[in-house]
Amino acid sequence: MAESASDALTPAQLVQHALTARQRAYAPYSHYLVGAAVLAADGTVILGCNVENASYPATICAERVALTAAIAQGKRNLRAIAVATRDGGTPCGICRQVMAELGPEMKVYISDEQGDFRVTSVRELLPDSFSRSSLLT
Repeated sequence: MAESASDALTPAQLVQHALTARQRAYAPYSHYLVGAAVLAADGTVILGCNVENASYPATICAERVALTAAIAQGKRNLRAIAVATRDGGTPCGICRQVMAELGPEMKVYISDEQGDFRVTSVRELLPDSFSRSSLLT
């Protein structure tokens, strides 16, 4: 889901979008709700939430929902992502790799359910990511 936003969107506002997305999560197995909000260069905010499945490998994380939705909407210049969990949990390894591919320069805001957040970057979360250059021989 995309929501319009101005270029002056603050980190706290992006975190609030992620907290809203978190409430939409489908997590009947883990009960660990995760929301994500991606900020595109044009100010668009794209939301994602985790969607679990009884066949666990079919589960998809909130970060990847938001990132792939951004790509599907034609957004290629991604500036930031906010991730909201109960306790400020960080993105999993797969999500970190997808973030490195689709938004290597993004700021990452990691929030708990009260909206308290810390700032990091994709490069700090995954300093030695696998990339296009890894495939060249």
